[in-house]
Amino acid sequence: MRLYLAVAAGGFRRHATYRVATVAGVFTNTVFGFIIAYTYTALWDERPQLGGYDLSQAVTFVWLGQGLLMTCAMMGGGFEDELIERIRTGDIAVDLYRPADLQLWWLAGDLGRAAFHLLGRGIAPMVFGSFVFDLAMPGSALVWPAFLLAVFLGVVVSFAIRYLVALSAFWLLDGAGVAQISFLAGTFFSGLLLPLTLFPGVLGEIARALPWSSLLQVPADVFLGRRAGWDLAGAYAFQAGWAAALLVAGRLLQGVATRRVVVQGG
Repeated sequence: MRLYLAVAAGGFRRHATYRVATVAGVFTNTVFGFIIAYTYTALWDERPQLGGYDLSQAVTFVWLGQGLLMTCAMMGGGFEDELIERIRTGDIAVDLYRPADLQLWWLAGDLGRAAFHLLGRGIAPMVFGSFVFDLAMPGSALVWPAFLLAVFLGVVVSFAIRYLVALSAFWLLDGAGVAQISFLAGTFFSGLLLPLTLFPGVLGEIARALPWSSLLQVPADVFLGRRAGWDLAGAYAFQAGWAAALLVAGRLLQGVATRRVVVQGG
């Protein structure tokens, strides 16, 4: 456990060194936050209570999306490119022979990355947005730890998806295509473009049942107080269920890939 805590701390420090990139990221998230928030304002002026949100909640959803964009890596930007490159070059063979669990190693590093982005790029856009818009902040202090737990589970789900994407490079010449498809799915089905409650009929039901909804839609609803009591427990169960299923799938795929590397090495 101490090893993986050290890896997580290293992941935090690694991303903390890119100060200029962090400032540029905050600026970009803030600009896009204003653009999307004003678009939502015009939309909700025409259709109040659209998707079950009032205007304040809808605008808050926008800023939560900008704050969690890099935290939950909805458009990629985590460890997966590095892991794909290590698989492509064959350096992954060295990783597989190390006395550390490959999946836990990358998970720990990604949690450190997510923690930095939550603090470094998540808080500032929300603060800037609150100066201009009437955001729907939690009325109870208990909502904050509930929200952070939902974010943590969303990060784990995000990692598990991207880990599967990276492992596809064992069977493909390049995992970039799979990664791009996954990132597009994450952008659309997380709620980053529009809250999933706006999706009509069967499309909405499917979108809310997919794992990507754990990245933004579920944490946002927890923050906005739309999940409480047993409904909150159900939200956690949904996220934890997807996290467990995807992590197990990644471990099984990792086992197949490991045997393949051992056979080829032998």
